[in-house]
Amino acid sequence: MSSHKTLQHKLKKDKRVNARDGNSHFLDITCSKCGQYVALYQKDGIGSLLRMYLDRIFEPKEVSALQFKEDKKDIPNLKCSKCGEVIGVPMVYEREKRLAFRLIRGSFAKKMSEGGLESSSREN
Repeated sequence: MSSHKTLQHKLKKDKRVNARDGNSHFLDITCSKCGQYVALYQKDGIGSLLRMYLDRIFEPKEVSALQFKEDKKDIPNLKCSKCGEVIGVPMVYEREKRLAFRLIRGSFAKKMSEGGLESSSREN
């Protein structure tokens, strides 16, 4: 018998989703160097994934909690927990005054997700 719990996240729906045509979906972000899970992210709109807004990161909880920081200098680089590869660096997206990680091209892979999270599956 398995004691795994499956958590299901719901897409955030706010003015930012509407500004991007309401086209939102979840992405699983992994390290391209070692394949380790990095984050569950809500992508709003079409186009390349250039940055990850902190308020759109759902998992892991320690990364999701960064959305409550107020200053870029209080946010560490987004790194792979397994190999230490830097995936993104903190930034402020000036047009919207939002904290985000500027992603480093080639350091991550993304895959569409249903937003579910099996509690032990991300702890590789």
